[in-house]
Amino acid sequence: MKLIVGLGNPGNRYNFTRHNVGFLALDYYFKRHKFEWRDKAFLGAIRGSVDDVLFIKPQNFYNETGKVVADYMRHYQIAASDILVICDNFDLKFGLVRERASGSAGGNNGLKSIDAALGTSDYARIRIGTGNDELRSKLGDIEFVLSRFTDEEKSQLPSVLEEVLHKIDDFVLG
Repeated sequence: MKLIVGLGNPGNRYNFTRHNVGFLALDYYFKRHKFEWRDKAFLGAIRGSVDDVLFIKPQNFYNETGKVVADYMRHYQIAASDILVICDNFDLKFGLVRERASGSAGGNNGLKSIDAALGTSDYARIRIGTGNDELRSKLGDIEFVLSRFTDEEKSQLPSVLEEVLHKIDDFVLG
């Protein structure tokens, strides 16, 4: 069994914000593959499954995601190497997509929470670049990650999310 985790914050207030690009990537993936999310949350996450793959959007806040991921890992007996986490990275230029089989949290509080809860950083991650230096300098980091995409960025999102879709498929099939 594999576990695919999109990071974000619950609630409509955070829809289409930079910090919720992990949720957005999974929603895009489900739409393109014609999958459906289950209505009720289980173990603190909205979930969907296809064959031997679970997809979750934790419903606690971004910086506290680790508990939900650890609960799923234990409940379904999933190895850390079979977990893929999708998150934003404001240090990467908007639209860049980086994939790693393991690594450091690199300042991402969601990944730090997962590392602490799992006791390892040996899980795959896809970081989606949300960087916009001009906007970030005006807002500061906290307001920036909770800001919505510019019109220009919105027009580029489908191609970015399509790239992520292929990376998720590679992980699922790999």
